[in-house]
Amino acid sequence: MSNAQGKSRFDQPSILLPAAQIRGAVAELGKQITHYAFEHKLQDLLVLGVLRGAFIFMADLVREINYPLSVDFVIVESYQGKMSSGGVLWGYRPQSDLEGRDVLLVEDIVETGRTLHDVCAYLRTFSPRSLEVCTLLHKRISSSILRPIRWVGFDIEDKFVVGYGMDLDGQYRHLPYIGWVK
Repeated sequence: MSNAQGKSRFDQPSILLPAAQIRGAVAELGKQITHYAFEHKLQDLLVLGVLRGAFIFMADLVREINYPLSVDFVIVESYQGKMSSGGVLWGYRPQSDLEGRDVLLVEDIVETGRTLHDVCAYLRTFSPRSLEVCTLLHKRISSSILRPIRWVGFDIEDKFVVGYGMDLDGQYRHLPYIGWVK
């Protein structure tokens, strides 16, 4: 299958983070979150994944958190292909009651921070006891509108990345590593 430039839509991306390195980072994040949960006596922990990109990361992460938790999701989209839509399009909102709960929002990647800012602002309207963020990837270009993200797997350069749940037009999500495409 080819696109207009004659490139195969299934060209392999250049590897940025190999699978073993990702597994190590996810295990470490799980340990840190577990320690934090016990230290702060989190109550009724809800891990809220941002779909679609974070689904693999979140599945691996919750298996590394040794603390009682439940899981829910939101679907927000801010990209069409490689272009930002400039806003947040909601596809699915959490079904769980957030009031009085400790919520951990799990993101695949934070780029400008606008999507994360909007999602957190929305979630805060439901009065969670606490709201923390864990992201696998953090681009160095992210905006100053964000408060610091508590848990970050990797800081990366401003490249378009795919794999480990992240896609380009629905492709590459299945890759066990994170790669970049030109």
